[in-house]
Amino acid sequence: QSVLKEIKPSTRQRFVALEFDYPAPEEEAVIVAAEGGVDMDLARRLVKLGGLTRNLKGQGLDEGASTRLLVHAAQLVAAGIAADAAAVAAIARALTDDPDMTDTLGDLVRAVF
Repeated sequence: QSVLKEIKPSTRQRFVALEFDYPAPEEEAVIVAAEGGVDMDLARRLVKLGGLTRNLKGQGLDEGASTRLLVHAAQLVAAGIAADAAAVAAIARALTDDPDMTDTLGDLVRAVF
């Protein structure tokens, strides 16, 4: 079916519906630290950045940073990349190709790191 087309109610009723949201910030930081191999301080800052990008959903971004992107940034830091450079590479550039939005995300990275 097309992404833009609603599923008929009779079809929808044949499935179980599950809703997912992002983990609570502290839980997400534990995930980022464990999966990314970084300390909790850095994980918390990445989660903060993720939350800021999620606030831009519908205001220039289709989606905010997923936990997966935060883990990717953490893994880059664990491999020796500077935190701000890792955040730009794994988060900002992964979320958009728009130069103005990339600049905005870069400003958020600088504010957090």
